[in-house]
Amino acid sequence: MQTTVLVEGESDKVAVETLAAKLGHDLAAEGVTVVPMGGATSIIHFLDRYGPSGADHRLMGLCDAGESPGIARALSRAGIGPGTLAELGFHVCHEDLEDELIRALGTENVLNVIEEQGELASFRLLQRQPSLRDRPVTDQLRRFFGGRSGNKVRYARLLVEALPDGEAPLPLGLLVASFAAGN
Repeated sequence: MQTTVLVEGESDKVAVETLAAKLGHDLAAEGVTVVPMGGATSIIHFLDRYGPSGADHRLMGLCDAGESPGIARALSRAGIGPGTLAELGFHVCHEDLEDELIRALGTENVLNVIEEQGELASFRLLQRQPSLRDRPVTDQLRRFFGGRSGNKVRYARLLVEALPDGEAPLPLGLLVASFAAGN
């Protein structure tokens, strides 16, 4: 059976595919396709296309905590359920995937990744912005990743590649582990 993994955006897709490859998954051979929805509010369109009334794929996903109630309602309306989001194969990030990756790596390791890209001075400049200078470093990092076109996608791959073996953020790790488990 074909599996479609619904994620909010392109950076989430890159993170899922990068972790899957890192863990030895061949998504094409396993019949797994990761589909960015362009935002969680688009899920109804994708459920119509890939869900029970459409192609009838096994569906899984990853979403931000703030989007989880809407995802749960959409799954229920599409006839997918009953059960919690996790039981239905949809895993929830605390804030968002960047937050999960920052917490899994720790801020020092994330700063090392930024430094390896030659962008630490740019990050330090961002930290001095009046709107960010009193914010926690995790907020500053999330703003850095989302502030420049292409940064979220590029750093999604780099941060996942920097994860120590076996230390993926829980929602991302559970999602990828479920590919092979058939859950």
